[in-house]
Amino acid sequence: MTEETVLVAGGGIAGLAMARALRRHELPVEVAERGDAGRTGGLAINLPGNAVTAFAALGLGDGLAKLGRPTRRREYRSAAGKVLFAVDEDEFWGARARPRCVRRSDLLALLADGLDAPVRQPLAVSAVDGLDVTFDGGERQAYGFVVGADGVRSAVRAAMFGATTVRASVLSAASWRFMAPNPGVDCWTVWSGAGGAFLLIPVDDTEVYGYASATRGGPVDPDPSWLHTTFGGYPEPVRAVLDSVAKNPESLFHSPIEEIRLPGWSSGRRVLIGDAAHATAPVWAQGAALAAEDALVLAALLAEGDWDTVGARYEQRRRERVAHVQAATDRFSRAAGLPIWLRDRLLPLIGPRTYRETYGVLRVVGSEGG
Repeated sequence: MTEETVLVAGGGIAGLAMARALRRHELPVEVAERGDAGRTGGLAINLPGNAVTAFAALGLGDGLAKLGRPTRRREYRSAAGKVLFAVDEDEFWGARARPRCVRRSDLLALLADGLDAPVRQPLAVSAVDGLDVTFDGGERQAYGFVVGADGVRSAVRAAMFGATTVRASVLSAASWRFMAPNPGVDCWTVWSGAGGAFLLIPVDDTEVYGYASATRGGPVDPDPSWLHTTFGGYPEPVRAVLDSVAKNPESLFHSPIEEIRLPGWSSGRRVLIGDAAHATAPVWAQGAALAAEDALVLAALLAEGDWDTVGARYEQRRRERVAHVQAATDRFSRAAGLPIWLRDRLLPLIGPRTYRETYGVLRVVGSEGG
């Protein structure tokens, strides 16, 4: 590698999107992936309309349209199954930005397909001194620019800013994620009660992606029995999925829901993107969307030149949009934690408006959003 090469630390969605965006501008790039994605590669991801738009801008629109299943409608239900409000996502986003639920492994494969840049794996960044990078095993290399796309536990962020506080989300301290046979759910559907929220999204004709968490910031027990204790009294589709995952515990993945809130995302020629910069609870499913947008904006700025000022210009273009998502996430998380009798009365009134206000801003793509 030469000192004109961009190092992207992290080969997940953010890192591969960054590499693709750079190669579209014919900039040299190398990706270093520590290789600890583990079994989460088999899970799925919900892509709202602005994510679909961002991946299309990376040249992946046709490929993405062949993955997973479109998400045409949302239903927010009570723990008893009553529809509190629903959203016609097809009408809101339109055909060109129709949301989709896809397997994460399929999305990663799409991002990697045809990428003419080296992806070194497993190769973990252990230290970053300016633009001199040390990898596990002692290898050292100088780069022209370093992008930290290495997630919540970012080594690049630690090198830039030292120890960073990782906070638990307002919504829930942790979650369970899983894949299961579809119990008859035909749209994005969440059931929410006093103990927690249970979300199912069809990923194809036979399988759903599931996500379960608390709703008042409390702990989510790493013992799978928490799922039955919390959701065992929910409607039949939920109970059917609980029975299925109980028979296949290897399909379950428990993880904390952690957030990163930083006053700055850059230091010289080092910049953070995606979860390394602004991890946010998945209330509005913006992890992949914001990461891809970050990549598009940062790559375009690097292509313009003057790499010494790119970090400041990148933050200026991205800060307002990310702050909007963070604020919307906190507001909805607090609403979800209200007493159930009050929340179930309020959501039919404020839910549709909150959806429109949150996603309406994200539906507009400009220089700040990729």
